[in-house]
Amino acid sequence: MKWSYRSTVLVLCTAAFFVTVTARLVISPVVSDVEATFGVNTGTVGLALSGMWAMYALSQFPSGVLGDRYGETRIILAAVGGTAAASALLALSPTFVSFGLFAVVLGGAAGLHYSVATTLVARQHDRTGRAIGIHVSGAPIAGLLMPPAAAAIGARYGWRPAVLLGTAAGIPVAAAFWLRVRPIEPRAPDARIRDRVRLGALSELLARPSIAYTTALSGLGAFAWQATASFLPAFLQQGYGLSQTAAGLLFSLYFLTNGVAQPVMGTVSDRLSRDAAASITMAAGVVGFGLLVVGDGDAIAVVGVGCVGLSMTWGAPLQSRFMDVLGEDERGLGFGLVRTAYMLIGALGSVVVGTAADLFGWGVAFGLLSGVTATVLCVIALNRLLSLGW
Repeated sequence: MKWSYRSTVLVLCTAAFFVTVTARLVISPVVSDVEATFGVNTGTVGLALSGMWAMYALSQFPSGVLGDRYGETRIILAAVGGTAAASALLALSPTFVSFGLFAVVLGGAAGLHYSVATTLVARQHDRTGRAIGIHVSGAPIAGLLMPPAAAAIGARYGWRPAVLLGTAAGIPVAAAFWLRVRPIEPRAPDARIRDRVRLGALSELLARPSIAYTTALSGLGAFAWQATASFLPAFLQQGYGLSQTAAGLLFSLYFLTNGVAQPVMGTVSDRLSRDAAASITMAAGVVGFGLLVVGDGDAIAVVGVGCVGLSMTWGAPLQSRFMDVLGEDERGLGFGLVRTAYMLIGALGSVVVGTAADLFGWGVAFGLLSGVTATVLCVIALNRLLSLGW
């Protein structure tokens, strides 16, 4: 297949997503070192990281508006460059207050990327599902490679060089994007931003049945993703009695499965339908979480984690569904808005599942995730029946 300019754009958008995910993920393996440096407890560090994730979610919407005003390529470049700079500031933090502040800045910079990059990718590819599936794979690739690297660097050199991995990854990607990707004409260069964010118009967009339906499915999917990313290693250690190393390897398997399956599920959504592909992912979640809860032994753990990795590829079909139902002139603003909406729902996953684990045990907590994916599967089936006139 002949390499094209749009292939270059897709690869560099995927690399940019890799950078924005890397900068956030490399903090987790060195949390204990951060606590020791600043003399704070885990809950305090967790509060700073919650601020980072909340700002990441909140910046999705304005990124879409800014992309329409100034062009997607400029915003992506600002996101990657800002992420690299924020990672450097985070590594140089003299106090914990500055650490928390720079963590929030990092979340905001990283959050500028995804909505506009997805819009740019969809704009250039007819097979939207496959292209978005490739773009989304930047996250699991980062999850597979960078946390182990951060842990190794942190153990030998300390947490500050580990956090600098976000800067080290961001600088060459920003340079390549600046040199290889041409600026794109903005959709609404003369529109005033405040005119585009009127509450009534935003409410109308979210209330459209097709948008509300897809946002609800994505919110539940994001709920399961956030909880899985936060607690799967802990569940494997405490529920299955695995060592930290073994649990880490299975966590890598989760990201590996997820990364390999993302483009596949995107292609399936192009060839069959968005809902059919999403149903496959959610069915895998019902099976995977269910196996992890009721099963026992290493073999069951491997199969369960593999199924969970497949289930978290719901982003390729559901994000493609957003592109199908949003008009060409509202994709930037609209996708940023719905992504903020469903990611804020998803952010509840960590606190709800963590609290359930504290109160009722890991079996109930992960059983809840099986129930969440089963709920999405039932909603898709009901929508299908209603569309057939039942």
